[in-house]
Amino acid sequence: MPRTCSICGHGQRDAIDAALVGGESLRNIAERFGTSTTALHRHGVEHLPAHLAKAQEQEDVRHALDVVQQLKAINAASLRVLQDARSAGQGGLALAAVDRIQRQIELQAKLLGQIDDRPQVNVLISPEWHQVRGLILAALLPYPEARGAVVERLSESGAV
Repeated sequence: MPRTCSICGHGQRDAIDAALVGGESLRNIAERFGTSTTALHRHGVEHLPAHLAKAQEQEDVRHALDVVQQLKAINAASLRVLQDARSAGQGGLALAAVDRIQRQIELQAKLLGQIDDRPQVNVLISPEWHQVRGLILAALLPYPEARGAVVERLSESGAV
């Protein structure tokens, strides 16, 4: 039966983890918290990385929720400006508010992964691909079964 980690069950685990992450010597931590340096070392190697990863994930989620809340507040303010500008007959201000709202919607869509504006490269239309494909098929002429299999796979993938 595997041993349970004495540090994971320690009443001051968070303080111990903080000291380990902060680079404090194992001897100092052991003296301060009444543990062994061996237990601290084992905990630092076996359990601390997973604990830190989980904490980072939770922090990432909190940050994402905070960003969403900020975007909602900005959207609400922009909509109020738009309504006020319309009521006051200020066309220029109304157009500026509409532009701001449009940019906010675009930003939200990007953050949610609904818009991907990274460059897309289609290698299937490049002259280099056509040249390589021709060379491969020419090299396979003496091997009709292999050539047929390659052509079939390329056709399935849309690469022919």
